[in-house]
Amino acid sequence: MHAEDIARADRMDVTLPYVKPGEHAIFHPGRRDLSYWPVEEHVVRMHDARAAADRFSLEKNGFVLLTRPTAVKNFYDPAQVHAVYYPEIEALVKEITGASRVLVFGEIARSDAPGTPDSLLPARGAHVDYGAQTVRWFAEVEVGAEEAERLLAHRHIQMNLWRPIVTVEKSPLALCDASTVAKDDLNPSEIRGGLNDPNRPTMYGFNLSYNPKHRWWYAPHMRPDEILAFKLFDSDPSRVQWTGHTAFDDPTSPPDAAPRQSMEIRTIAIFED
Repeated sequence: MHAEDIARADRMDVTLPYVKPGEHAIFHPGRRDLSYWPVEEHVVRMHDARAAADRFSLEKNGFVLLTRPTAVKNFYDPAQVHAVYYPEIEALVKEITGASRVLVFGEIARSDAPGTPDSLLPARGAHVDYGAQTVRWFAEVEVGAEEAERLLAHRHIQMNLWRPIVTVEKSPLALCDASTVAKDDLNPSEIRGGLNDPNRPTMYGFNLSYNPKHRWWYAPHMRPDEILAFKLFDSDPSRVQWTGHTAFDDPTSPPDAAPRQSMEIRTIAIFED
């Protein structure tokens, strides 16, 4: 199929890097050459999330695609991100989850432009960032051990939110419908020196091994007024969670496509009522 035909279709086949089943990967975001991530590539069908956006829900699929403009003018200005974007994200997460309290943290502006440090490059490999241990650690960092203990006694979810800074022409983000991810697909992973901090304590999450039931989605040419919210952990084990995700090579991207620029941010939503 020609690139023009693929671009007009609502689906396409792409190659994604999974981890070999049973492997415990160690990822060094700042020195990727040091990582141990035994890859097993698989061709998967990628579907157009924008065409089906009204059918997604956090509780059914683990993610939603929303149109939400932002008042942020410069995502590379930490002061503006904290003053403007943090409150926007807190309000959005409360809106879409019904949570009574939301902790916001861990923003990273990523790019695949030449010369970008390893720590700021998109991650390529199907993964789920964090499990219960690291979610608790995040909460303790944000509010202290005593308050974290009180908050995490309630149901809580850890969710990431991802927004393009400019319209995406290459290296888009793909999400795996969490309802298609089984616990047996999860392989333990360590992230050493994550979130652009080489001295950060090791964080613990998962990489996905291949399962033909996985259903993958992305938003073609995703715009800065759009945002993906996706759930990675839920303290209620009966709920849908484990939304796998990865950057991927889009076969429709032209050779002169502009570098991807994106802002991701992390949250913990607490349901105290």
